[in-house]
Amino acid sequence: MSRITNDAIIETVEELLKNDEDVTLSKVAQKLDITHPALYKHFKNKDELWTAVLTKYFNDEVFKKVEINKDCKTPKLALKDWLWQFVNIKKKIYNTDPKMFDLNTKYIDERPLVLRDILQDSYATINDIMGYSDKDQLKAEAIMSAFAVFTVPSFKDTWNLPDYEERFNEIWNLIEDGI
Repeated sequence: MSRITNDAIIETVEELLKNDEDVTLSKVAQKLDITHPALYKHFKNKDELWTAVLTKYFNDEVFKKVEINKDCKTPKLALKDWLWQFVNIKKKIYNTDPKMFDLNTKYIDERPLVLRDILQDSYATINDIMGYSDKDQLKAEAIMSAFAVFTVPSFKDTWNLPDYEERFNEIWNLIEDGI
């Protein structure tokens, strides 16, 4: 039997999810050929495991896919483009992968401290785009907060309305001078 790592456990959960299975800790343990209690040597509970799985998912399926457009003429335009990509990836996941969207909602979006931690890389990117030296990333957090109606699952029913882009642009126009 090979050494079991946190990454191996997370990859096993991802594989089970891709096969559209209902994932239980027992199934994960069985797939890894370990006992169910052995999982607790790596993750203290189911919640911690799901948080790790969904953190990886967010990084792979959202953050790594949002690119900084180097062709934009100003940092503000680059930021607007980056935010537009970000909100549209979240919308796409909602429309195409309801299972992962629901899991992400439960284990990430409904837990503000976990979500804030996951968004730290996004805040750092905003700081980079805008040239902010704000080590606490408060400006970046405020910018992301302004667009919460496009990322917080409570608003998901509005994401496919015809005025989606218009609403995004209105929020952008409102904050643009302040950034």
